[in-house]
Amino acid sequence: MRAAVCPAFGPPEVVRIEQRDVPAPGPGQVGVRVHAAAVNFPDVLLIADSYQVSVAPPFVVGSEFAGVVDDVGSDVDDLAVGDSVTGTGMVGAFAERVVVEAARVSAVPDGLDLFAAAAAGVAHRTAMHSLRSMARVGEGDELVVLGAGGGVGLAAVQLGVALGAHVTAVASSPEKLSVATIYGARHGIDHRETDVRAALRGAIPAGADAVLDPVGGAVSEPALRSLRRGGRFITVGFASGTIPRIPLNLVLVKGIHVLGFQFQDVPADEFARTEQELRALLASRRVTPHIGAVYPLAEAAAALRHVADGRAVGKVLIDLR
Repeated sequence: MRAAVCPAFGPPEVVRIEQRDVPAPGPGQVGVRVHAAAVNFPDVLLIADSYQVSVAPPFVVGSEFAGVVDDVGSDVDDLAVGDSVTGTGMVGAFAERVVVEAARVSAVPDGLDLFAAAAAGVAHRTAMHSLRSMARVGEGDELVVLGAGGGVGLAAVQLGVALGAHVTAVASSPEKLSVATIYGARHGIDHRETDVRAALRGAIPAGADAVLDPVGGAVSEPALRSLRRGGRFITVGFASGTIPRIPLNLVLVKGIHVLGFQFQDVPADEFARTEQELRALLASRRVTPHIGAVYPLAEAAAALRHVADGRAVGKVLIDLR
C-alpha cells in the first residue's frame, strides 16, 4: 500500500509517499481500507516535532480517517467486513490501508458519506464536547468563536447554531467569515482588519456568555474582555502558534471561568450522551461538515502546507480511494 511518511522532522515538505506492508489484523484489531483522511494542525506539529508529545520518525502521518472494514481479527464481535467506520490516533491515517484496535474505530452515522465522516471526526467532536461539557452552551446564549474559519472553529459555529446560541464568528479573512455566515453566524469580525475589542462590544453590547478559542494569539484577550460576568472562556488549542498571556485581574473582577478542554476530562456518562447528540445532528444533516479542499495522496505535503499556513476553510481532506 502507499502511505505518506515523515522520514525526519521538518516542515510539511519533508513528507514523501512510500510503499509499505500492512500486517493482517491481530486479536482485537481490524483492517480498514481508507477512503478519506482529514488533515489536522497537530499533524503539522508532529512532523516538526513541535507537538506536546513526540513520535520518532519515520512514521506514517495522519490522525483521522474514514473507510471500510476489509478484515477482522479474532475477539472482535461488533464489527464486520463491509462496515463503514471512522478512526483516530496519533499517526498512521494517511495510508491506503490501516490496521487498528477495534476500540479505536466507530460506525459511521447513517446518512453520512465517508468523506463527511472523515471531516466530522476530530473537529466536530472537539467542538461539541467543548460547547456542551465546558461552555454549557444552550438556547439563547451569546457565543463567540475564534478561528471560526478553521476545522474546530467552523464546527463550533455550526454546532453553536444547532444548539440555539447566537454566534459571533471571529476569523482572519472575508472568505472565512462568509462561510461562517452561511452556517448561521449572526456577526462576523475580521481580526486582521478590525479592532476586535470594539467590534465585539458593538456586536454583543451586553457581553458574551461563552468564548471558544482554538487559536490563541492576540485575539484571546479582547475575546475574554467581551464576556459578561460569570462567562466561560474555553481554550482548545493554539493554532496561531502563540500562547496568550491572560490578565488574571479580568478573571477575578468579572468572575470569569477559564477552562481547558481535553476529552479525558469529560465524565463518561456525559461523554456518551454528547456523542449520541452529535451523531443525531450529523445523521439528520442539521449539521454538515464543510470540506474546503481535497488533495490526492500524492499531494499530502501540499495538503499539510495548506493547513500549516492557515489557509484552510473548514476541513482539508486527502482522497485515498
